[in-house]
Amino acid sequence: MTISRTKKLAGLAAAASIALALAGCGSAPEPDATGDAGGSDVVEGFQPCLISDAGGWNDKSFNQSAKEGMDRAAEELGIEPLELESTSENDYAPNMETAVAEGCTLIVAVGFNLAAATVESATANPDVNYAIIDDFADTDFDGTTDAPNIKPLVFNTAEAAYLGGYAAAAWSAQSGVNKVGTFGGMQIPSVAVFMDGYQQGVEKYNEDKGGDVQVFGWDAEAQTGSFTGGFEANDTAKQTAQGVLDQGVDVILPVGGPIYQSAAAAITDAGSGVVMLGVDKDLVVADPDVADLTLVSIMKAIDVAVYDATVAAAAGDFDPEPYVGTLENEGVKLSSFHDFESQLPEGLLDELTALQEQIIAGDIVVESTNSP
Repeated sequence: MTISRTKKLAGLAAAASIALALAGCGSAPEPDATGDAGGSDVVEGFQPCLISDAGGWNDKSFNQSAKEGMDRAAEELGIEPLELESTSENDYAPNMETAVAEGCTLIVAVGFNLAAATVESATANPDVNYAIIDDFADTDFDGTTDAPNIKPLVFNTAEAAYLGGYAAAAWSAQSGVNKVGTFGGMQIPSVAVFMDGYQQGVEKYNEDKGGDVQVFGWDAEAQTGSFTGGFEANDTAKQTAQGVLDQGVDVILPVGGPIYQSAAAAITDAGSGVVMLGVDKDLVVADPDVADLTLVSIMKAIDVAVYDATVAAAAGDFDPEPYVGTLENEGVKLSSFHDFESQLPEGLLDELTALQEQIIAGDIVVESTNSP
């Protein structure tokens, strides 16, 4: 694991203080009347912390987006965040312990895979506030978050993916290929929800246009498809991408942080003229090296959710009520088509705008068993 920080925290020199923090015995911070801790809107002793999953800060996806949100909030508040980068799943629990030991009062965990470590730490430290991205921290599956001091930051990505699937189908139909594909990292709700919406968007295109665009790599009804088993950009991910490309698709959606790099490598090696869709961030902006392959991106405003949660907690207004990003609140959306816009089928942008308005109005309901 690695720790990113620009200055040491004060008041943690004594071993007794660390032991006390680990035990979860601390008092809730009080508002700072002097403003010495970054302004009158920051409670005394407020210390935000962020823990990545194994993808790391430079994944060009949700870890990076979370870090950008935390960094923006910390800069505006005039405080220094503690950011702990996990290099494997073995780092999750130790990073949680370090965050508590360092006096963190808000700990934001990036991703579904940190749920167990977050619940364990939150239960042991009820006076510390927690937030977790892409999960409800419901490890006992009873339908409720497992600790009252955890705020889920989740996203109904199926709505934006529906638009992405419609666009992918329109692109493939225009080319005459009529085949699109997808594959994911781990088969978890925050990944499969993209694939559900994507398939439904393709089906909507076929319904509206009398088309026959096929989807490879995912069956929403059976909840089965192509997965790499992780989020690393490695040979397994490249082979998985190639398996989908071998079906003859000319659009592919890789869902899972860095695995888009493996998809890009497979596309480049094939020299096939295939385009891909990005996820989480606008991939054209996040990684210009793949701009010429990226038709559009299905985005989640993770940075905004982390920023808002951090600023609220800094003011003493932490609220554990789940945040759910939707098209309506702009927590999810499609990016620009950038240089591909001039090549789109005529009328597609207007059709996507109309579909978005219908989803927001409730006239179209994008249903996914993986939606929050």
